[in-house]
Amino acid sequence: MPVTPPLEHSHTPEEIASRLSDGPRISYLRDWVYGGIDGTVTTFAIVAGAAGAELSNRYLLILGAANLLADGFSMAAANYSGTKAEIEEYIHIRDMEKRHIELEPDGEREEVRQIFAGKGFKGTMLDQAVDIITEQHERWIDTMMTEEHGLPPVSRSPLRAGMLTFIAFVVCGFLPIAPFIIGIKASLSASVVMAGLTFFLIGSMRSRWSPVKWWYAGSETLIIGLASAAVAYLVGDFLRQIV
Repeated sequence: MPVTPPLEHSHTPEEIASRLSDGPRISYLRDWVYGGIDGTVTTFAIVAGAAGAELSNRYLLILGAANLLADGFSMAAANYSGTKAEIEEYIHIRDMEKRHIELEPDGEREEVRQIFAGKGFKGTMLDQAVDIITEQHERWIDTMMTEEHGLPPVSRSPLRAGMLTFIAFVVCGFLPIAPFIIGIKASLSASVVMAGLTFFLIGSMRSRWSPVKWWYAGSETLIIGLASAAVAYLVGDFLRQIV
């Protein structure tokens, strides 16, 4: 007999009221996963490429450190700009909806009516739903933002998103080159183990917020990461032979 997993939160009236009063929770998981995977892939690709080209540890560490900081900052800046662009888009569309409601209220009411009719509201219930939503402009705009444009009611912080991407990139990207810095014997083998473990752990983290099993998500990320490193190794080996 299958075991029913426990519910994530209580459903008492008091707990529901408390949870809803806090508003939607903002997740920065994708920023951490994005930065962590890219940092590990990029740095380990440098290790693999340097190994394929038979470069000395000195060059490997120079390339790895330069990439760790420069590419990490680039990733963070790109995520900061992308997140800020999302917020600017949200503000632009919200101002547009506000202007449309002021200048063409009948047309906007019809949009609300069709949206809720599509949800199954009919007759008097549909009329009441439209009246309740459109009697208050902020509520009306909020409804159009989520129902018509599919935009979330909360915005992520660009600075926090960028910082988390940078931290994840540097922390996870450091692990594949750590054996060379410490001076471990068989550094390449140790680097492969560290990178593989990092790929698997980052992928496994997704399972907490995903229906995918932890071992499947971890294995998927591991395969993608090692495949990227294998390409870098082959390219390095090829260039070593022709140069």
